[in-house]
Amino acid sequence: MFVTGRLAVAIAVGIVPLVLAGLAGYPAYAVLGAWIGLCVLLVGLDVALAANPRSVTVSRRVPKRVRMGEPVPVTVIVHNHGARTLHAVLRDAWQPTAGAPTERQHLHIPAGERGRVAIPLLPRRRGELVSDFVMIRSRGPLGLAGRQARHSVRGAIRVLPAFSSRKHLPSRLARLRELDGNTSIQVRGQGTEFDSLREYVRGDDVRSIDWRATARAGTTMLRTWRPERDRHVVIIIDTGRTAAARVGDGTRVDASLEAALLLAALAARAGDHVHLLMYDRAVRGRVTGVDGAALLPALTDAMAPVHARLVDTDWHGAFAAVRTLTTRPSLIVVLTAQDAAESARGFLGAFPDASRATTVLVGSVTDDGIAVLARQRDSREDVYLAAAAERTLRDAENVADAIRRAGGEAIAADPEDLPPRIADRYLELKAAGRL
Repeated sequence: MFVTGRLAVAIAVGIVPLVLAGLAGYPAYAVLGAWIGLCVLLVGLDVALAANPRSVTVSRRVPKRVRMGEPVPVTVIVHNHGARTLHAVLRDAWQPTAGAPTERQHLHIPAGERGRVAIPLLPRRRGELVSDFVMIRSRGPLGLAGRQARHSVRGAIRVLPAFSSRKHLPSRLARLRELDGNTSIQVRGQGTEFDSLREYVRGDDVRSIDWRATARAGTTMLRTWRPERDRHVVIIIDTGRTAAARVGDGTRVDASLEAALLLAALAARAGDHVHLLMYDRAVRGRVTGVDGAALLPALTDAMAPVHARLVDTDWHGAFAAVRTLTTRPSLIVVLTAQDAAESARGFLGAFPDASRATTVLVGSVTDDGIAVLARQRDSREDVYLAAAAERTLRDAENVADAIRRAGGEAIAADPEDLPPRIADRYLELKAAGRL
């Protein structure tokens, strides 16, 4: 049972007969008691005449997976099995990050019929969105009170990463196709495989002549090579405390997910094998052995429920877990935040463990606001902030230099620029025959 604001208004209206009774000399308490008794009687009558909200069946139509930031069509179906018309208000109990409308949905369902309620959601956080129940309040004809019932109907939606960096994918795929058609080279080296035979042209390297093919063809034939396919790309996403920092409209781990998805989509189209590892002190997400069209769905499913944790990342354990994914020389892409020498000490100490890889690429998300602060000199406070910002930038550059001395490559960019820059570096490695 519940009461509405009309009951409070009805009780307040009782002041009028109370004042009139006082002017006429009648006892005020008797008039007050009679008025309150009338209100209670009307409430009881309203509750008795309201349709029973327990005599309905509630079901849902909910998509299983959606991308963050995209509208979600959710439908609640109510079947009225009672003998009275249901005049009710419905509330679907989604959590605030689901983006459900705050106003309640009104129902008018005749006896024996069904009604549908559309509840538009706009998720603004990755992970599992859950609604465990639907609350229905059936009002009486007077609108003073009614009956309510809770229906346990579970609805769950997995919100996947937005993958807004996919806008960069067509241009990179065009460059990849151009790379596949224009990278036949004469000199064999690491990261290359046999491509085809062609006739010798003056100026070609004589060391690439295939003498057996020359004997069969009766003319001088030359071997050409191309960047090797079926290589392995291992992506490590740091989910430790440094990944929880907010940069732009999201966190660093959100930007890392965007970079990982763009690189994975590109590498899969290039014929390489992609492995994903999300790690802090334990494996939070892992994808391996998945190729082709099933790769991106597997990656987004693994990424969806993972958020940064306020713990220091165990980099020795992370690089040890890489060796369980593949034993072949690979491109290892580490997406982390290495912008301070103190926090990067553990990472740099474990870095030699990845020396068996062809290339180790470290991608870091930076905040453009720091560079803006470093240029401001308008007041005393700005000078102090600029000094702190300059110190932060210098520390980040020192860490990047340490990564290069250890044999890796460092790329630092804002959340918008980091995914395409890592994809471009991957294509450069392909073109150079290093992958």
